[in-house]
Amino acid sequence: MRAFLLALALFCAAPLLAFAGDRCDPRVPTETLDVGDVRLAYQSIGSPKDPALLLIMGLGGQLIHWPDEVVRTLCQQGFRVIRYDNRDVGLTAWRAPVPTANLTYEVIRYRLGLPVSAPYSLTDMAWDALHLLDALHIDRANVLGASMGGMIAQHVADLAPQRVISLTLVMTSSGAEGLPAPSDSLLRLLARREASSREQAIEQQADLLAALGSPAVKDDRAQLLRQAAVSYDRAFNPEGVQRQLLAILAEPSRVDLLNRLNLPTLVIHGTADPLLPVMHGVHVAAHVRGSELKLIPGMAHRFQEAFKAPLLAAVLPYLRAHQSMGHVAQL
Repeated sequence: MRAFLLALALFCAAPLLAFAGDRCDPRVPTETLDVGDVRLAYQSIGSPKDPALLLIMGLGGQLIHWPDEVVRTLCQQGFRVIRYDNRDVGLTAWRAPVPTANLTYEVIRYRLGLPVSAPYSLTDMAWDALHLLDALHIDRANVLGASMGGMIAQHVADLAPQRVISLTLVMTSSGAEGLPAPSDSLLRLLARREASSREQAIEQQADLLAALGSPAVKDDRAQLLRQAAVSYDRAFNPEGVQRQLLAILAEPSRVDLLNRLNLPTLVIHGTADPLLPVMHGVHVAAHVRGSELKLIPGMAHRFQEAFKAPLLAAVLPYLRAHQSMGHVAQL
């Protein structure tokens, strides 16, 4: 309870905690850098002298989908917060020749247990994250991934465990067979990308946001539409989202990978997650040696306002416990 009240106080007092000018202003300019055939768009918020915290977003999500007030609070707790657009979404450009992908055909193969063809893998996306750290001269970082970002973070920790101070996995999965699946209606909303106009695309995105929300929270439709409009106007690349989805479908179970991990790991999952039901998070934690599991009652598969304080209450003590290990993290 005390941790929850502390996080709530920090969250509500965020504007009052700002110091050293705009050091923790999440509205810093978005920068780009080239890593192989990807031009990554990213933001770095906070002092380069502080321990790095790398945020990895989920399917179709852009860096702006990490709530600004959460990013500010994390920075004010002494972290250099780095958030970026994954390849194929937002302002990040994947510059390789774009192969033709038939999502409907590959989904059928997936459901039949047949191999799925994807233009790139989640491992490729994990290398994007590591190359970003290289370019920023960061030797070690705390890594926090949500949903698909949590899957990518698992690969980051497996590819370069010596570079991960701590690992936080939010609303994600091991990809193992037999775990509860989302409903077909939710999957159709997730894959729906045939909008013929800006207005239709925004309506579709608002529908998806509503479906991913908690039944304990009544969404404001107008607010969902505003959020969808901001995302659309910043960048709209439905084919890229489909390619990311193929990368997820083509991924085998990560149970063996999780069994190899031996580093501080926190797993956070909502009990009302409609996309990756709670057993996905429980399964991840069960296969990571020494991991902590935090279940948030009522949280679904979105960063909804009602659950920001409980999320911070789960994340902040854990990150602070490993914070001192990051002060030697710069090359």
